[in-house]
Amino acid sequence: MGQIEWAMWANEQALASGLILITGGIVATAGQFTQWYLGAYSIAAGVLVCMLEYPRGKRSKGSTMERCGQKYLTRVVKLFGPLTRNYYIRAFLHLGLAVPAGFLLATILGTACLAIASGIYLLAAIRGEQWSPIEPKLKERPQIGATIKQPPSNPPPRPPAEARKKPSEEEAAGVSPGGPQENPMPVTDEVV
Repeated sequence: MGQIEWAMWANEQALASGLILITGGIVATAGQFTQWYLGAYSIAAGVLVCMLEYPRGKRSKGSTMERCGQKYLTRVVKLFGPLTRNYYIRAFLHLGLAVPAGFLLATILGTACLAIASGIYLLAAIRGEQWSPIEPKLKERPQIGATIKQPPSNPPPRPPAEARKKPSEEEAAGVSPGGPQENPMPVTDEVV
C-alpha cells in the first residue's frame, strides 16, 4: 500500500479553515461583538491563510490536479522560498495565526480547524515532505516533416486495412485466380 501524503490533507484542511476564519470574522465584525477587532484580525488571518494555501503542492508520485487560477498565486508563494516551502514553518505559522482568533466565539471553529491543519502539517514535516510548485508540462512539438504522411492512393470509400491486399500477378493482368467461373444453375431468358 502507498504512503499517505499528509501535506495534501493539510492543504485542504488549512484552506477550508481560512474560509471559516473569514466567515467568523465577518460575523463578529458585522455583529459588533465586544471584541470585534479579533473578528477583523480573523478576516486578515483568513485571507493570508487562503492566499498561502490556495496553490496546491506537487505530489511526489502521480499527478496533481491544479486549482483554477493557481498559477498566479504560485508565483507569489514561490517568492518567499523556504518560508513557504518548509512545512515546519507553515505548521507554526498556522498555529500562531490561530491563537488570537480563539478568544472569540464566532471564530473559534476556524481556530480549531486551523490548529488541526497545523498538526497535520507538522506530521508532514516530520515525514520529510515539502512544498514544490506544480510546473506546467512543456509540450514537445513534433517535427513538421515527421508528421506528413503519404496521401492515400485509392479513392474513398476504402475497405478496412486488413481487407486491403496487394493484387496478385493474375489479378493485375485481369485474369481471375480460379479461371473463368461457370454458373451451376441454368439461366433461361423468358420474356413475358
